[in-house]
Amino acid sequence: MIAFIGMGLLGSNFTKALLKKGESVQVWNRTAEKAKALEASGAKAFGSIVDAVRGAQRVHVTLSDDGVVDEVLLQAAPGFSPGTVIIDHTTTSVEGAVRRTQEWAAKNITYVHVPVFMGPANALEGSGVMLISGDQAIAQKILPWLETMTGKVINLGDRIGKAAGVKLLGNMFLITLTGGFSDMLATAKAMDLPASVITDLFNEWNPGAAAPARLKRILAADYDNPSWELQMARKDARLMMEEAARGGKTLTVIPAVAREMDKWIENGYRNKDWSVIAKDNL
Repeated sequence: MIAFIGMGLLGSNFTKALLKKGESVQVWNRTAEKAKALEASGAKAFGSIVDAVRGAQRVHVTLSDDGVVDEVLLQAAPGFSPGTVIIDHTTTSVEGAVRRTQEWAAKNITYVHVPVFMGPANALEGSGVMLISGDQAIAQKILPWLETMTGKVINLGDRIGKAAGVKLLGNMFLITLTGGFSDMLATAKAMDLPASVITDLFNEWNPGAAAPARLKRILAADYDNPSWELQMARKDARLMMEEAARGGKTLTVIPAVAREMDKWIENGYRNKDWSVIAKDNL
């Protein structure tokens, strides 16, 4: 028996996918109607979270943050049996993942943090990526369950909380990428260019393919052989902000990067490689 807690877009589609595979799934949600809606797909909805998790070998959790996870698991605790495995897919802090792993282990309950790079469509079709780290005996036990739910499971080793950290780093890239696209769209609009010029550009030029090489160069910290001088990168940032301002647009990402560039220029790195802006973080 499987219990699934949290019937948002991700949790409900995970549940539907499990049901399609013939699994018996008990569901609960703080808004009861969302859980009740899954009965049409074959799930058994409960008004009580204690009843929802009672008898379940594994309890999957898809909630919003550390505080909600702690609150909900505390409510569910009377329904857990010794040996119950809690699989938490919520994006949380590293500290929270470590603490819950330890606290539940002391109660003879296995808690494993398994964050995901998956949207609702991935959950329904079993694609995307899951991350896991911590006790490898536990990881090996639950990997067969996870592998039926996603396209790929990345085992990050025995460090508890590492999966939580890597998930945050991945989401940081997505937020930064979206912020960058927002700046591009704003500047294009300010210059009276359609958004299609951006898609057309990427059809011919794929900067994403250079991302691993860019990171490698940053990590090498070779600032004396510039591929793009800091002063020239800063000049381009100035042009971007000026074009946006002329069109009445305010940028999100570029001004913050420009301020960091200014700091390093003031410190004497004008003619060095622009990747020096990451120097303090290496």
